[in-house]
Amino acid sequence: MAKGSPTVSEPTYFILASLLDGPLHGHGIIKQTLELSENRVRLPVGTLYGALDRLAAAGLIAVDREEVVDGRPRRYFQLTDQGRALVSAEALRMQQAASVVTKRILRPGSAFS
Repeated sequence: MAKGSPTVSEPTYFILASLLDGPLHGHGIIKQTLELSENRVRLPVGTLYGALDRLAAAGLIAVDREEVVDGRPRRYFQLTDQGRALVSAEALRMQQAASVVTKRILRPGSAFS
């Protein structure tokens, strides 16, 4: 996610979208991102945690809780209000951008109708 950029990267978008239903731990975010993106966004663990650190530093997500499972720490992340607003705005922006093309494709007389 570039500073000052009006859009977010596809991986960032799906990470944020994966948290819309509530807190998830890293592996849950990886699985949800893969499912939501229809297998387009595959996040290696190192990439995910780098992204989560950046998103937390930007105030878009926060640690919800931590627990220990099989002797290993597990952190759950949740969207902040700012993160929810950003992913919602990005979804609306993409929807509006897509409608420019779909309206033109579906109009009478277009090469695609």
